[in-house]
Amino acid sequence: MGDALNHELPSHGVQRSDGRSQLPPSLRLPVFAAPMFLVSGVDLVVAACQAGVVGSFPTTNCRTVGDLDVWMGSISDSLAAAAGKTAREAPAPWAVNLITHSSNARLAEDLKLVAEYRPPIVITALGSPRPVIEVVKSYGGMVIADVVNLALARKAADAGADGLACIAAGAGGHTGQLSPFAFIATVREFFDGPIVVGGAISNGAGIAGAIAAGADAIYMGTRFIPSRESLAPEAYKQMIVDHGTGDLVVSDAITGTAASWLRPSLVANGLDPDDLGRPSGERNYDSSQSPAKRWKDTWAAGQGLQTIRAIQPVAEIVAELEQQYEAAVDRFGSLTAGRGIDPR
Repeated sequence: MGDALNHELPSHGVQRSDGRSQLPPSLRLPVFAAPMFLVSGVDLVVAACQAGVVGSFPTTNCRTVGDLDVWMGSISDSLAAAAGKTAREAPAPWAVNLITHSSNARLAEDLKLVAEYRPPIVITALGSPRPVIEVVKSYGGMVIADVVNLALARKAADAGADGLACIAAGAGGHTGQLSPFAFIATVREFFDGPIVVGGAISNGAGIAGAIAAGADAIYMGTRFIPSRESLAPEAYKQMIVDHGTGDLVVSDAITGTAASWLRPSLVANGLDPDDLGRPSGERNYDSSQSPAKRWKDTWAAGQGLQTIRAIQPVAEIVAELEQQYEAAVDRFGSLTAGRGIDPR
């Protein structure tokens, strides 16, 4: 392992003077294995953390509060048992993703389990982070708000989020429209907390580029779909490996919110990718009545799938990302040598 083993994230400690938490100062790579509906499970989260990147999952992957209790307990126990037994002194922190939209009737119950198991990081999505801040802050956790545009980023910052997960153009699932470079630069003008950026980043060079552009960490989802540990069906994993950016369709017709879909999966379900129609009804993000079928049968992916070549264990994926990241840092160093620029 090289310098990436103890990658120093741009932070000033665990907690700032204003009480906002910071990303952990040392990770193997500044990467979040993003929470993916029907894909991220216990095995993926644990494997990611043991490999040295943040592992996460959405609570909506658990059909009941009882299931969520089991999942969180299993993750906590597995990571506690792994501490000190791996090449790293301790696994990377884990995170849960909570939908805070008003339609999520299960939020209060899920939040009680968050208070019990104390995940170091809580990621909010599809709503204000405000409903979870008091609970997470009470045990010293960190709140990161998932946002897809500048208006939502400002609202989340004003609500007190510690960090922002800026979902840019090219992201899989519910996607954004802004270039990651524009998103990072503009958010940095009004927000000094950690910025996690996602969108079409699937290799180490992309990680290095986003960090150079001002991000503190990277949200990476599609790269982990074809991992051995993911919950994705084998056919879904193989579709990621076999297809590229030309096989993606962005539409809000499936869920009511713009998302990036694999064209072959739409066709397989009798849908016309070129005429998906308009969304009907109001958006509903109730965890207790999750619209699983829409995601189970129609599969999402981001533009980073073009560089994914095989179904692999998470540990192998992270090792490859690290090698690519270090090569990108070295390349940048060689290009800036003699110009008085220190890339590190």
